[in-house]
This record gives sequence, structure tokens and C-alpha cells, in this order.
Amino acid sequence: MPKGYWIARVDVADPERYKAYIAANAQPLKKYGARFLVRSGRFENPEGLARSRNVVIEFPSYQAALDCYKSSEYQEAIKLRQAVSTGDVVIIEGYEDPQPS
Repeated sequence: MPKGYWIARVDVADPERYKAYIAANAQPLKKYGARFLVRSGRFENPEGLARSRNVVIEFPSYQAALDCYKSSEYQEAIKLRQAVSTGDVVIIEGYEDPQPS
């Protein structure tokens, strides 16, 4: 079964208040088996538009990624994030077919 991923790009307007979102999302992320692959850090943006914060979170399955996002716990956390940031979130299924040779 392919893993699921959240790909998020965020501009944070109030870093102090954003910490409340980070604290609130910990429980639902743990509940649905999430693992951070990318959490901010150094980046270059050679094409397209950029945001200041980039995150990739891995879930055991696409369904787990969807269920976490739709959970009541995460929906409460979203309210904290949306009040102090602007962002884009994509939930995507991982790829398990052959790689180019």
C-alpha cells in the first residue's frame, strides 16, 4: 500500500502565535502515524512561487493522511494556523511503481 504525504508551504505572519498550532497538531499527527521528512530548513526555489516554510509529512497510507487532515483534532489545530499564516497544503499518494533506469 502506498504511503500518503502532506506537502505544505506556509508563510507565517506571527511566529509566536504559530507555536500554538505546532503544539495542537502534535496529537493528531502522532495518532495517524505521521513522520516529518522535511520541516522548514534551508531551500532554494528555482521555479515558481515560494513560501518561507516548507513541510513534507509522511503517513503510513494515503487514507491515514486524509483521515488525519479531516479529524476533529486537526480541524481545531487548523483554526490556530489560519489565524496567523497563509499556506497551501496538498495531500498526495506515494509512488511505488518502477523508477526510471
